[in-house]
Amino acid sequence: MCRSRKSTDSIQPNKRSSRRLSESSRAPPSPSFKTASIDPPSSSTFFTVTSGPTSSSFFKNLRRRHPASDSSSSLSTTPSYSLPADLRHHLHDTPYIYPFSELSSATGNFLLRPLSLSPSSSSAWRCSLRGQDVAVFRRRLRRPIGLPRLRELLAAICRSHHSSVAKLLGASLLESDVYLVYEFVKGANLCDCLRNRVNPGYSPLASWASRMQVATDVAHGLEYIHHCTGVNGSGFLHNRIKSSSIVITEDSLNAKICHFGTAELCGEVVEEDEPPWSLDTPRPMRTNSGAKKFEGTRGYMSPEFRSTGTPTRKSDVYALGVVVLELLSGEEPLKYSFDRESGDCRRTSVIEGARDAVGEGVRRWVDKRLKDSYPVEVAVKMVQLALECVDDDPEKRPDMGRIAGRISKLYLQSKKWGERFALPQDFSVSMAPR
Repeated sequence: MCRSRKSTDSIQPNKRSSRRLSESSRAPPSPSFKTASIDPPSSSTFFTVTSGPTSSSFFKNLRRRHPASDSSSSLSTTPSYSLPADLRHHLHDTPYIYPFSELSSATGNFLLRPLSLSPSSSSAWRCSLRGQDVAVFRRRLRRPIGLPRLRELLAAICRSHHSSVAKLLGASLLESDVYLVYEFVKGANLCDCLRNRVNPGYSPLASWASRMQVATDVAHGLEYIHHCTGVNGSGFLHNRIKSSSIVITEDSLNAKICHFGTAELCGEVVEEDEPPWSLDTPRPMRTNSGAKKFEGTRGYMSPEFRSTGTPTRKSDVYALGVVVLELLSGEEPLKYSFDRESGDCRRTSVIEGARDAVGEGVRRWVDKRLKDSYPVEVAVKMVQLALECVDDDPEKRPDMGRIAGRISKLYLQSKKWGERFALPQDFSVSMAPR
């Protein structure tokens, strides 16, 4: 049945109302979009997104990546800008160039109790800064660095994220010192976990699975630093790999590498257009006494680093090998004992002990607190891998990608060994001495 023209006009809207309806469906978002803000995260999160140009540009880029949510689409409705908690945790923010006065105020003019977990506790403080629980480290500049170069390096370092690397949040310059602000990682450093001064017979890392987990975390974290950071993935180096610079988290016993970015920001890394310096070559920044110094810890320095003072990725590999030997034996890298018969001090190296153990038997050398509850064949392969890392010839040391792959394979073998003997894999541990 055909309808009359009058009845048809009463059903269909006119052109003006149709245009008004289509325009309303394409209406831009509310003006509150430009000042959208996200509540500040907890102290364990990596990033903050605040209101202002940074957050606006982020949301604009987010809309550009997802055209379906663009306001120009006639099918879109009023968008919702609330983000899930897991996405908020990984939002990137511009690194901070903190005013020195702000750091001074947060640390009580640097009179707060020094950070006890730091290897240099007299130059580190734990405080609250811009709503985050942070650790502030004071480092001496080895080479002059200007504010533009500091911004460039911070942008490259702070865009790096890895679960096994403590996050750098920002920095501040004051004359010949640089103040580095890192996220605070709750736990104890690996050195204290392996060698408890209060109770030497106790260690929170009392199982083979926990030590293999730490070795895997550190290896993958250092592999990420070497191969997945820097400009275009050119890679940075660490120059501070040691047991006191690795924090074992209290809740999960995972490892986090601290002080990432310190070598670049303190001017310890030689630039491509700068010739390497030696102990006979004066450096740009020296102490008043004229003595030449470089960052390094006895027992972790490779032979070429001790002779030239120039850190490289191969020197990082050497230090990692020492850390793995510490994990397996529980011993210090270097230990001095007094020999009553000769009246002299005897020097013991964990590297020398590991080399002797390969020939005599690894079981007698591995940490006794593990109570022989570990796969011996995996322990032997771990010792052999660590000895490859501490080879005197840097060219014979394996690359971090290969090291991480081999340790991961040995970790899986250890896990299968534990499942075969029905050993517990998940457990809770207190960091306090018993």
